[in-house]
Amino acid sequence: MNLYVVQSGDTVDSIAAAYGISAASVIFNNQLLPPYPLAVGQSLLLSTGASSAEKTPLISNGYAYTYISRWVMEQTLPFLSELSVFSYGFTYQGNLVSPPRDDSWMVQMAWAYDTRPILTLTPLDDMGQFNNNLITSVVHNDTYRSNLIQQLLQTIQRLGYAGVDVDFEYILASDRDAFTAFVAELAETLRPLGYTVSVALAPKTSAEQPGLLYEGKDYAALGNAADSVLLMTYEWGYRYGPNMAVAPIHMVRRVLEYAVTEIPVEKISLGIPNYGYDWPLPFVRGETVATTIGNVEAVQIAIQNHAEIKFDELSQSPYFNYMRDGIEHEVWFEDVRSIQKKFDLIKEFGLRGAGYWQIMRWWRANWLLMEDTFQIL
Repeated sequence: MNLYVVQSGDTVDSIAAAYGISAASVIFNNQLLPPYPLAVGQSLLLSTGASSAEKTPLISNGYAYTYISRWVMEQTLPFLSELSVFSYGFTYQGNLVSPPRDDSWMVQMAWAYDTRPILTLTPLDDMGQFNNNLITSVVHNDTYRSNLIQQLLQTIQRLGYAGVDVDFEYILASDRDAFTAFVAELAETLRPLGYTVSVALAPKTSAEQPGLLYEGKDYAALGNAADSVLLMTYEWGYRYGPNMAVAPIHMVRRVLEYAVTEIPVEKISLGIPNYGYDWPLPFVRGETVATTIGNVEAVQIAIQNHAEIKFDELSQSPYFNYMRDGIEHEVWFEDVRSIQKKFDLIKEFGLRGAGYWQIMRWWRANWLLMEDTFQIL
């Protein structure tokens, strides 16, 4: 496998000739658009081909909304062990709420590609916001909790799901133990029937870390109750926050170093972002809102604006600045260099796998790099 960083004066043809590969493969691997211009600093995946003996086993997961393009699904599923369908909700009485669009086609397509479809459960309200009052109502009431678990069981049996992923965020500290008990009861109900239960975890770095994202998640207890966990190691840079890397590798490492002291490594999947952000500058808290962009789209923005892509050594993340309509912008995203660093962490810590938020945008170079690095189970 070869990664190459574009230098001034490079062309697709000159890079291909230098490495003895076809220009067509460079174009294909990196989703380049005619007439195939490049950005200085752009990272390219040139070739693949590691032998199977060199590959570490990996369980790969990707979240997808029910309105995902069928074409994107077809392209991505060959690289996924699991597909997490986002998302089912529930009422205050524990009645399961289906996604606004049909999900049965996703379940069927996943199985057709030998990918396990996973039902994702979230406490999203009618406004699409995480509502911790929903969590409180259900986890503390035996009747509501039992109702939700039974409806989950009936739904996964009826539609053919392979398991449930519990993605509850902003859990109150006072609900922490009751939430853990809910996950344990769900797993105890589903596991004997061959279904799995996973939990998405906010990226904590200590057991007593303060904050609404963290206080309701007991890493050790949830790691014991669930079959697997996903560390949501992204969103340091976020839509309403300051311009910075979405998943800085030094911060990701800190989360992992804590997580492995509480949860068996064979249960841990590392969260990876399949997106970036474009911030107008200067950043003003409470006013500035970044635009979410795809990683392939980010490179196109750099090319269109003749911007040089730089690479931050601390966060191991690419970024660039450009001007539009008199306003300076800063873009942080992921490329094959930053993804390779995350893959290196998975191998270093011996983790279960990788989980992507989310797969709505097709990013071929990422999946080819994964396939070249790991044996996808």
